[in-house]
Amino acid sequence: MAKVAVLGSGSWGTALSIVLSDNGHEVSLWGRSENQVNAINEERINTRYLPDIELPENITAYTRIGDALHKADVILAVVPTKAMREVLKTAREHLEKPLLFIHASKGIEPESHMRISEIIEEEIPESLRTGVVALSGPSHAEEVCRRQPTTVTSSSLSMEHAEQVQDLFMNQHFRVYTNPDLIGVEIGGALKNIIAIGTGMTYGLGFGDNAKAALMTRGLAEIARLGLKLGATPLTFAGLSGLGDLIVTCTSIHSRNWRAGNMLGKGKSVDEVEAEMGMVVEGIRTTKAAYQVAKATGVEMPITEELYHVLFDNKPAKEAVTELMGRVKKHEVEDLKLGDQDPLNHFEP
Repeated sequence: MAKVAVLGSGSWGTALSIVLSDNGHEVSLWGRSENQVNAINEERINTRYLPDIELPENITAYTRIGDALHKADVILAVVPTKAMREVLKTAREHLEKPLLFIHASKGIEPESHMRISEIIEEEIPESLRTGVVALSGPSHAEEVCRRQPTTVTSSSLSMEHAEQVQDLFMNQHFRVYTNPDLIGVEIGGALKNIIAIGTGMTYGLGFGDNAKAALMTRGLAEIARLGLKLGATPLTFAGLSGLGDLIVTCTSIHSRNWRAGNMLGKGKSVDEVEAEMGMVVEGIRTTKAAYQVAKATGVEMPITEELYHVLFDNKPAKEAVTELMGRVKKHEVEDLKLGDQDPLNHFEP
């Protein structure tokens, strides 16, 4: 059994702590709020994020990262992308030996364009980490904490480390697969939040299932385009961290990105949405980062581009949808480069 320090006491960090606890591991959960930490330790409830869930006794919460890291074997970082560097810098000061770093956050850092694993590698010296693993997939905290069936992917450049994380988390409710395509797993997990904002926006505008299906399908196409450009494996986007995560995030009321898009479609501003949500909406910052990466690499991402203008240039949501529908005609599969097997070769001249 391992001692796992979980950095981030939001809904997802708490839910994963429950999984680890169910598997017999000792969990040290770090959070910023003293009231929240006290409630977890004294009442066994995360009152802000999961108020209806009783937490196991082998989860202990702390407000100081150093206390949470004391004698830890593994670190699980579950904080928003914008807070990741700050948290890692603080954690680094308390590390006494190399540890395995796992992250379960989904985002890309604007300006630097780094994935979370790259941020970890930049902030934590190689002498203080044995490896870096991403845990991703279709997994709402509200269902995981109730032990409802969930499947996710453990991805690392090292299969040994990916399997180590698989062993840490896997049980009869929480099934973990492994995938060596770290780039694809992180890109799929991050960019699906952009498409979830878009699908929520179409719902807020009063559109139906046709629009939702179109946005999800074409959204997956542009996620894959960027992923392939960055070195991902195509099949990853047909898996749990691609299509699977896209489905769950674009179709569920649990999705904060979908809810944010829904409010945008109903005419609320980004500031109003973030204030009302009271939680970080990862898709907003990821839209900015993906827009920047697409421009830098020359990858066409029309949905991401239109959402960027809605989020950062105050473009009306309905106008953005009109722009998408009015684009020049295209072949659906024109991005596929399959040589003699290219579907476009079968069109009559």
